[in-house]
Amino acid sequence: MPPDPKKDPKPPREPPEKSLQEVADELGCYSIEAFAFVQEGLSYAVNKVYGNTIEPNQNRHVSGQQLCEGLREYALARWGLMARAVLARWGITSTFDFGRIVFALIDAQYMSRTDQDSIEDFRSVFDFKTAFDSDYRIPKQST
Repeated sequence: MPPDPKKDPKPPREPPEKSLQEVADELGCYSIEAFAFVQEGLSYAVNKVYGNTIEPNQNRHVSGQQLCEGLREYALARWGLMARAVLARWGITSTFDFGRIVFALIDAQYMSRTDQDSIEDFRSVFDFKTAFDSDYRIPKQST
């Protein structure tokens, strides 16, 4: 029996047919770690925008710009001043690289998008050198 749209407004998403490694290999520009980082960073960005509370049927979409900012913060929180070097080792040197990974994940059904989303939303969101080097502040230790 098909789902009742009144009770289940979102159709279930098909599970990905390809492994994350296969998606990374097909794109060929970024390591598997880059894809895993973007997936983890999406959760970070969504929680930053919407909080940790999940309400049924709540739309928790983030824009390309919001995701880029979340990925920047997440990378800085994980690696501090080494963030840009870690991302570069994986092949990520610009916000457009984030977009290419996101859209590969969308195509492979690991992520979803709205009709308004475009890979262009990721173009030149910020300059990596400025965002990861000069804007970084060492967090204060609580004593």
